[in-house]
Amino acid sequence: MIEAKEVNFFYGDFHALKNISLCATKHNVTAFIGPSGCGKSTFLRLLNRMNDLIPDTKLTGKCLVNGEDIYSKSTNVDELRKKVGMVFQKPNPFPKTIFENVAYGLRVNGIKDKKFIQERVEESLVGAALWEEVKDKLSKSAYDLSGGQQQRLCIARALAIKPDILLMDEPASALDPISTSKIEDLIYNLKTKYTIIIVTHNMQQAARVSDNTGFFMLGELIEFSDTKKMFLSPSKEQTQNYITGRFG
Repeated sequence: MIEAKEVNFFYGDFHALKNISLCATKHNVTAFIGPSGCGKSTFLRLLNRMNDLIPDTKLTGKCLVNGEDIYSKSTNVDELRKKVGMVFQKPNPFPKTIFENVAYGLRVNGIKDKKFIQERVEESLVGAALWEEVKDKLSKSAYDLSGGQQQRLCIARALAIKPDILLMDEPASALDPISTSKIEDLIYNLKTKYTIIIVTHNMQQAARVSDNTGFFMLGELIEFSDTKKMFLSPSKEQTQNYITGRFG
């Protein structure tokens, strides 16, 4: 589903990612862990070309989604971002109603069929485990929701355009423990339909929700393996030191 081949990435002269190669499989959750500034979020943003928005950057190597090089000249970036949805660290609902937040991507893509939009909004809110909490207040402002509900609304907004892949950049770091638990349950349930990649500082979270884990440090992918194996018997001493809290 997602493959990186000898990826190097530069912000100006700064070598942010060094020779990254990995493969994230379909309908699995892949977690990236590592200290702040190690490159995990930079790598995540490569997968739907969010880093294109930053001036003076350069990429070498290949990023493949479904076997296609997403950095080839023939790639339609708008179409790519329909396939590869993104959920950010802090909930970022639009200043619109709950309904219009979820419908937004459909309308932007030219869909006008009211019945279709209504059905897709409900389906997406059900998929984000939010429907029962908001079904009677869809015309209320998204800002009336709690932080955890707003984050699930942002997930529903991403689901509405039917992506293949969901990228999540620390989706629970701004949330309380109960909301975090709901997001983790949601991630676990969503992987039956989507391929999910999550960046997290919370190693316990990575251990709970992911099938595979990559450990980044100083722009390098130190280790990438089955999550249970990594946390129980990592191959590299650096991974062991990080997981056991000796640094980071």
